[in-house]
Amino acid sequence: MTVRYLLDTNAIIFALKDAKGKSALRIGQSSHRDVTICSMVEAELYHGATKYGRPARRKAVLDEFLEPFQSLPFDSTCVPHYARVRDLLERQGDLIGGNDLLNAAIALTHGLTVVTHNCGEFNRVPGLRVDDWSV
Repeated sequence: MTVRYLLDTNAIIFALKDAKGKSALRIGQSSHRDVTICSMVEAELYHGATKYGRPARRKAVLDEFLEPFQSLPFDSTCVPHYARVRDLLERQGDLIGGNDLLNAAIALTHGLTVVTHNCGEFNRVPGLRVDDWSV
């Protein structure tokens, strides 16, 4: 089976904060071959772990949670999607956050659906499939 979903930072945070919540259950029920993360999501998560209290404990929790997932990089194959989407959204005056734009480019490159609670932001990206597993 091929990877179909890219977890956004907030989907992982929802799952970590509420192990019995819908996001956590859906992630737990999914095959790790179906779900991936990306380098920007890892960076955001580890930044958050460093920023708040008990960073060693928070990093250990992240290490354990993220270990089974493949992590996709933002690389040269993502650049055309990034450039096209950023140009379009800038011209529309509707630009999304920088990290979200990188995540969207990775998802578009690999034909993935972004799993996020931040649908309003990601739905502005043409052609990007978005799903909220917390509802």
